[in-house]
Amino acid sequence: MKRKLLLQIIIGYIVFGVIGFIAMAVLSSTILFNSITSAKASSLYKEATIISDQYLTDYYNSSSTLKDVWNNLKVVDNYIQAQIWIVNPDGEIILNSRKSLSEKSTTIEDFDPTQTGEKYYQIGTFNGYFDDDTLSVASPIVSNYKVKSYVIIHIPMDDIYEERDSISSVLYLCFLIIYLLSLIPLIVFYFKIYLPLYKINTISLEYAANNFEHKIPYNNVDELGTLSNSINYLALQLNTLEEYQRKFIANISHDFRSPLTSIKGYLEAMSDGTIPAESQKKYFNILLFETERLTKLTSSLLTLNNFESSGGHLDIIDFDINKTIKDTAASFEGTCKEKMVSIELILSGKVLFVTGDVGKIQQVLYNLIDNAIKFSHNNSTITIETTEKNEKVFISVKDTGIGIPKDSIKKVWDRFYKSDYSRGKDKKGTGLGLTIVKEIIQAHNENIDVISTEGIGTEFIFSLPKSKNR
Repeated sequence: MKRKLLLQIIIGYIVFGVIGFIAMAVLSSTILFNSITSAKASSLYKEATIISDQYLTDYYNSSSTLKDVWNNLKVVDNYIQAQIWIVNPDGEIILNSRKSLSEKSTTIEDFDPTQTGEKYYQIGTFNGYFDDDTLSVASPIVSNYKVKSYVIIHIPMDDIYEERDSISSVLYLCFLIIYLLSLIPLIVFYFKIYLPLYKINTISLEYAANNFEHKIPYNNVDELGTLSNSINYLALQLNTLEEYQRKFIANISHDFRSPLTSIKGYLEAMSDGTIPAESQKKYFNILLFETERLTKLTSSLLTLNNFESSGGHLDIIDFDINKTIKDTAASFEGTCKEKMVSIELILSGKVLFVTGDVGKIQQVLYNLIDNAIKFSHNNSTITIETTEKNEKVFISVKDTGIGIPKDSIKKVWDRFYKSDYSRGKDKKGTGLGLTIVKEIIQAHNENIDVISTEGIGTEFIFSLPKSKNR
């Protein structure tokens, strides 16, 4: 089995990591650069304003000398690690914290303090003065409502880049840690969901190949556990069904083969003269008997098939169960005389109305009475009794015959089941009579039970709903 799902998850995880890292690197770099630049510019502008207010205003008011201002600029330069200029409106650098007072002043070409627009800072070489990009912040020095000069502070952009890269490295490390930690739910998914699903799928393929020996080894109380238990139960049912089908085919093959073999054998014997003409009448009766067996077996199979395919369609009416019992029992008068068996009726009241399919219930009674006669001893009595309890009517068919072995009681409802004794005793039986009986009673949403003791007798009891209209 190809593990396509696992491969897709792994590929998705790697792609997510790569795309996530690229997106974070691009966005974080841009956002960090803008944020750090803005913060640094704001800090430098505050320093420029302080210098303007504290040092240069006194100078223009003749309270301090140019040397005093230069000394103060040196101190501030050393503290903030930034180059500080004092520039007049014509672009002449009056003071430079990185140069001595004796050095010749320099004039900035095309100096325009308003070129930054709405911003109070600019990034570049400052009109070609620097070789590398520099962050420059300018603050005007005002005295007597007139701009006397400007305080301009410069720091190299390399400092900002270095700070940005330092923070980005921390972010990359955090992303890597989070990315690796995200492996934990992936590992949990693999062991808790993927592996159980893989085992379920593998064993399901075994079930599809009619190999029901394996079971899904998952016992956790969760959705997968419920699924595993359901599939294990389904496999058990399929295995049982397969065994049942094998037995069903074996039984039906046996029950069809026996009469067909007899018919074929007798017909061949008549055809080749092995059975003389004067004796053929006897064997014609045997052929008729075997044909009736096949007809009965086929009819029983069709009845069962109709119940299973149509869901046991019933023609429900109210009818007198006592009359139905009497009529059904009367049809066995000849058989009872032949075997010297009597039928005793113990019926509740003259009439007793129930709700059901009268034809199907008559078939139930016929099969139960037929069974009772087959397995009763000569000169014995079969008792049919009706009793009322609450809203139910219970019908009992009881014989004093050979009984059913204890280990066979639960099997009597199985198709084609015959006890070892009945196989020798009952030549006409198909093994489907009681199966049909149970199907009919269950189609009525009622129950049927059997009580039997070997050597003493058997009693079948089934229930029907009492009619509410009578």
